Amino acid sequence: MPTGSGTIKKNSYTPVLTPGYRKETAHTNSRMAASSNRIMLGPLVAAIDQGTSSTRFLVFNAKTAELLSHHQVEIKQSFPKEGWVEEDPKEILQSVYECMDRTCEKLTQLNIDISNIKAIGVTNQRETTLVWDKETGEPLYNAIVWLDLRTQSTVERLISKTPGRNKNHLKHKTGLPISTYFSAVKLRWLLDNVDEVAEAVVTHRAMFGTVDSWLIWCLTGGKSGGVHCTDVTNASRTMLFNIHTLDWDPELCKYFDIPMEILPKVRSSSEIYGLMTSGSLTGIPISGCLGDQSAALVGQMCFQDGQAKNTYGTGCFLLRNTGAKPVMSDHGLLTTVAYKLGRDKPACYALEGSVAIAGAVVRWLKDNLGIIQTSTELEKLAASVGTSYGCYFVPAFSGLYAPYWEPSARGIICGLTQFTNRSHLAFAALEAVCFQTREILDAMNQDSGIPLTQLQVDGGMTSNRLLMQLQADILCIPVVKPSMPETTALGAAMAAGAAEGVSVWSLRPEDLSEVTSEKFEPQINPEESEFRYARWKKAVQRAMNWETTEPVSIGNGETSIFSSLPLGFYVVGSMCMLIGAKYISGQCLFFACLPLCLLKKNRNHNVHTHF
Repeated sequence: MPTGSGTIKKNSYTPVLTPGYRKETAHTNSRMAASSNRIMLGPLVAAIDQGTSSTRFLVFNAKTAELLSHHQVEIKQSFPKEGWVEEDPKEILQSVYECMDRTCEKLTQLNIDISNIKAIGVTNQRETTLVWDKETGEPLYNAIVWLDLRTQSTVERLISKTPGRNKNHLKHKTGLPISTYFSAVKLRWLLDNVDEVAEAVVTHRAMFGTVDSWLIWCLTGGKSGGVHCTDVTNASRTMLFNIHTLDWDPELCKYFDIPMEILPKVRSSSEIYGLMTSGSLTGIPISGCLGDQSAALVGQMCFQDGQAKNTYGTGCFLLRNTGAKPVMSDHGLLTTVAYKLGRDKPACYALEGSVAIAGAVVRWLKDNLGIIQTSTELEKLAASVGTSYGCYFVPAFSGLYAPYWEPSARGIICGLTQFTNRSHLAFAALEAVCFQTREILDAMNQDSGIPLTQLQVDGGMTSNRLLMQLQADILCIPVVKPSMPETTALGAAMAAGAAEGVSVWSLRPEDLSEVTSEKFEPQINPEESEFRYARWKKAVQRAMNWETTEPVSIGNGETSIFSSLPLGFYVVGSMCMLIGAKYISGQCLFFACLPLCLLKKNRNHNVHTHF
């Protein structure tokens, strides 16, 4: 398959940014310095972008949306047990401080006055769950990452008490199915399995929050008066939040048996929450907060009903703006709060399709299989063959999210032959990201009744040109990528700069900058696309029902060997066979000895017996 080349076009819905901002070279710095000398900088706005795999701090010009400088630090993930994914909350916080300090140093080197920074926005990995002690400021357990599957038994137990075992029982209030994905079940697991958390709740010292709440609380003072809050977008991912009333719901909290006193206060996505209390940015307001996918929607300027964006990060997330009214999906999508840009502004909603594994499959090929050494190598490897040669990869490492919501699914690679090599597998991995997006787009088109005519994209994986061309081919519509695809941080900066009391960033349509973007047009015929997609769907069915959704607990949150139905049946079956064999062998021995015993007895009585 040809990789194709995108065409350059103007796109009034995407903000202008400095391309290639990841390259921290002397040439890049000198170019930035030259640029800063050419323009009147005016007010600056910063953003903390705390993602699943890294933390970034970025500083933008509020008038032009130009990225002036940034710094990035990777975050370690730990996997204590199969299906468990954790991160250290203190490491997350420290990475934020490090990114802030290094970015400020770079700005100073560029002769940019950091006192021009007027506000800070926060955007974060959603659903990741933390509990900490408000008196000591210490986390009571590691952050349980959104991908984590340890709550599978918790989810099954909750579903079992709903009428008809309906996983959509709470959807009318939350817009979400009952799933391992969301924060409430992670919090329930912590309360059930971590003594320190349960004790802190009893003694009224516990605070719950997603990553945004943890960071804002720490940055605004922590145990010395830190602000315990979250915004509507993050709250809407907990399953404790009513998306109609825009507040915590007592009935939902009762359903999960979670005390409301540990929850943060819910605020809008754009208002002053508090002031920085330490470091070189002390006194600067934190005035924007959005979950990462909502931030990307804002950064892509998808403010109109029907506009959509897809972000390719650790996972893959397609959001479509549905306006001021929540639209409930009949095809496996989530209904979520897109943003609320001000205390007195209306909330805007979105339909969302969530894919658990996108960029994470690249990391798996690199770290687990050693097929590639760097992520950029994947594109070269896949392009060298231009086909998967009939190989299909379903990376259901954490079950399947939208549109299936099937935690029992597991990863599968099928269609292998002796000809298949690592290049074909690399291509199949990229196709898997595109096929998962196709499934979501199909569901979204069915729910809305109005098919998308092009897809706006962003995120780290969009630097892979082969992936973008594959996506256009598999969707059969153009894919449009902004010059600088990392729009998540920009959305947080926009919300912070536009907040009442800051007001240095205008969100009026007439003030939005025109920018260049790259457009990838479909290059294969629709029949070929449909054939490959049908084969993918066949592979997905093979991936279903590998694990039970009801593991058997053996204490401390662990599960027994019988939590896997195939393995459990194998073990039970083997035991039965052994017992049966022993029984049969005993019976055979008994019947074999019986004639001799009877013969001996008959001989003693001088009786001749025929058998």
